[in-house]
Amino acid sequence: MTKQSPFAREDVMEAYLDSLLKEPETPEDVTARTARLLEQASQKMAEEALSATTRFHTVDDEQEKIVQDVTSFLAEPVQESSHSDEQVPVTETRSQEDEKAGEYVAPAKIPLKDSLGSHFQALFFEVAGLTLAVPLTTLGGIHQIEKIGPLFGKPDWFMGVMLYRESKLNVVDSAKWVMPEKYDENLAQSLNYRYLIMLGESAWGLASEKLVNTVSLTSDDVKWRESTGKRPWLAGMVKEKMCALIDVEELISMLNKGLGSNDQTP
Repeated sequence: MTKQSPFAREDVMEAYLDSLLKEPETPEDVTARTARLLEQASQKMAEEALSATTRFHTVDDEQEKIVQDVTSFLAEPVQESSHSDEQVPVTETRSQEDEKAGEYVAPAKIPLKDSLGSHFQALFFEVAGLTLAVPLTTLGGIHQIEKIGPLFGKPDWFMGVMLYRESKLNVVDSAKWVMPEKYDENLAQSLNYRYLIMLGESAWGLASEKLVNTVSLTSDDVKWRESTGKRPWLAGMVKEKMCALIDVEELISMLNKGLGSNDQTP
């Protein structure tokens, strides 16, 4: 059986990711853009369908090597600063006016681009033909997906809870969360989730079909998002790989609030 990916051609994938980086002006713009991309994707899929037998198999040596590389990276001790002996007090910035009003404005979040520096490593993984990337410094680990227990009263993208040792891991249906406009019954039936990509120190994990590779990147390799607003989870697009770079901190915040990828954060 042949599985058709919603991104059977690289140019369609690039157009889709590029559209996510831009802030739509109105809901009508989003609807029109999505319709055009779906039409293009359907035409390309008819021409170049991807083979399920070559894309989705049991765990192989290459996949295991990626898991080992990530595990080794996460196990490395954090390099301490030369000024580590100095005690730097952590203070909260409050003005006298804020004190009087009883209000506090949290410090501005450091953009992912600045926190990663000029060079960083990232894990690339696939979900329904779309490649996603997570900086290794914000990765919590990788687990093989086992039995998932569903929970009622949760968003439709919440697959359930997977037990790992003594921990309960929240499993996200990545395809449904990242691209809900493309998610239908056919796509749902074709998914073959095998790995759980853990996000930072949280209990959240993204279901993944395939681990692609770990890659060293520079800041210039990424087309960073131009503005804040919708889709704060999308830090940018890795140019040559044509994949979305995830801002894990923002993604965790959205998941904690029960928000989908296109929902507006409060």
